[in-house]
Amino acid sequence: MGSLFAELARQASANARREVETYVREIPELGSLDLNSRARAETLEYAVWFRRRTIELAPDDGRLTDDDLGYIASMGEARAGSGMSLDSRQRVLRVHTELMLREINEATEAQRGGDVEELMRLMSWFAPQGERGIGAYRHGFVTAMRRRLPYVDQVGLLARSLLAEDPIAADLALVTGIELAEYYAVTVIRVPDSPVGARDLTNGIEALVKTHQVPVTWCPERGAGGGGRSGSGGMSSPSSPSSPSSMSSMSSKGGGGGRGGELIVLIPGEAGSAQPPVVPDLLPDFAQAIGRLCAVGTAGAPLSGLAGALDRARRISRAAPLRRTSARLRPHTMADVFVELAVADVPFVDAWLRTVARRLEPGPDLLRTLDAYYRHDMSRGSTAEALNVHPRTLDYRLRRVRELTDIDPGSTHGVRVLSTAVTRSLSGAWR
Repeated sequence: MGSLFAELARQASANARREVETYVREIPELGSLDLNSRARAETLEYAVWFRRRTIELAPDDGRLTDDDLGYIASMGEARAGSGMSLDSRQRVLRVHTELMLREINEATEAQRGGDVEELMRLMSWFAPQGERGIGAYRHGFVTAMRRRLPYVDQVGLLARSLLAEDPIAADLALVTGIELAEYYAVTVIRVPDSPVGARDLTNGIEALVKTHQVPVTWCPERGAGGGGRSGSGGMSSPSSPSSPSSMSSMSSKGGGGGRGGELIVLIPGEAGSAQPPVVPDLLPDFAQAIGRLCAVGTAGAPLSGLAGALDRARRISRAAPLRRTSARLRPHTMADVFVELAVADVPFVDAWLRTVARRLEPGPDLLRTLDAYYRHDMSRGSTAEALNVHPRTLDYRLRRVRELTDIDPGSTHGVRVLSTAVTRSLSGAWR
């Protein structure tokens, strides 16, 4: 055995202890290793074994055996069985890889003037065999989750892993039986408040998952009692791309409605398509389950860009007007609300539009009237029919808008100003 490998063998136990101590210090879910002597011993034993196995195989470019991969998979399975989240699993793999590379560098520095060929041999072994080991660990992790979690939670984890661009998504897709696409339209259905109990909502989402076979996850509004459990990969805040909380955290709760949240759906599509892909009946099905006002935003991206697409879809859903749920519920795209998105980032313009909208409040449902007027391309007949009023009643309301705002709703100026003010108001942005 060369000098580099001899140095790594000499430091194997100390380096393994450092790895365990780093886990305890940097990964909250593994802080319990300080209290659970058996779990700490098992973790340390595995860390020592992996280092010694590396030293045994790398000099002759030997491959990890099936037994080796089985042992690695069992560690992933044990971690998932103890309730480790996807986020912590990823951090464990990152810490382990960083420490192994650091140890190689330290051993190289300790053997100044050592054999460069040994270092090259070790590094050429480490990359492919490390990838095989991570794959086995990931497979074991998913195997345990499949036994422990309901199907709807497995699908939720798949959706969140895709949004976080986590390689574990490939394993979760096999577990759930959902075929992955190369391109998705990330669709966010915003529900400001939910009139149904958490258990009913979970059941409704489970029915959607089984019917449409697409990745779906529910993200409760912060403070709505929907924080995910660590064991199911739940995350605390719905404001970041990797944050949708576990649906399983809702299933233990019943009773009345909650503060709502977002249903995030990944709909397979084609890159460059002019129209956002929509799974037939998915939005109406969810609308029926909720029976409440919703706002829907969608943005497309390939698998490598889903986190950014989620951020865009969220912004769009928050700028889009809330609509009564119906069979005609449709997603809004960037083109539908680009003005509202721009206005939201300019506080003084947004405040002025809010003042305009407030002037319409004394009128007879003027905001809804203008909303229908612009959605029907300012057609008097179509608008009156949609509002179920006489065309002369519509004319009166439009005159009332002019009186209150000094803006003609049918003018170019009126379309620009009033349509934006109405959309911002009906989106709930000024609540």
